[in-house]
Amino acid sequence: MERLTRTEQQRRTHERLLEAGRTVLLRRGFLAATVEEIAAEAGYTRGAVYKHFGGKEGLWLSAIEARSQAHLRLLEEALGRAASREDLVAALTPNGPVDDEDAARWSRTAAEFMAAVAGQPETAAAAVAAQRGHEQEIVAVLERTCSRLGIEPALPLSRVVVVLAALGGSLTLRRGVDPEIDVPGIVAEVLAVVFPDPGGAG
Repeated sequence: MERLTRTEQQRRTHERLLEAGRTVLLRRGFLAATVEEIAAEAGYTRGAVYKHFGGKEGLWLSAIEARSQAHLRLLEEALGRAASREDLVAALTPNGPVDDEDAARWSRTAAEFMAAVAGQPETAAAAVAAQRGHEQEIVAVLERTCSRLGIEPALPLSRVVVVLAALGGSLTLRRGVDPEIDVPGIVAEVLAVVFPDPGGAG
């Protein structure tokens, strides 16, 4: 068996803890999950969690960052293929099954995290900085796409991105108690207003 270097061992430990943390936090919720559970899931001690992430707050921020970057890559690919305003709207509209429990778990856990760190200035600032950074990346992708397609958004794109994130998160939470709500339909209708038809057809 090939022996791993210390750097490789550290990277593997980091990845295992991140995967375990994501699993436990989504399964139990941010408030209920404990560092001990996360460490046990990964096969390490609680000290490893603190060493690599500083606690479950830092671990959740890392999980969100990884998810955000994956989402950005998919969005870039979809918008890169967009040839019309309809394609743009479709790329931004959630198209998963209406009972997407994975999305619901992410939204619930994220909501619990934001409530939990509201009274922790340093952690809250880190969360806000990460969110704003991701929003800026999405704005840049949308700016290129709108320019290429000749679309003039009804609102500044910086606000559009914030509104869409808030709308998507709240609708996903709502769907958890109201399975009949048409999340894709509502989002598509909002997008149709935000990104008017450049030809004036509405």
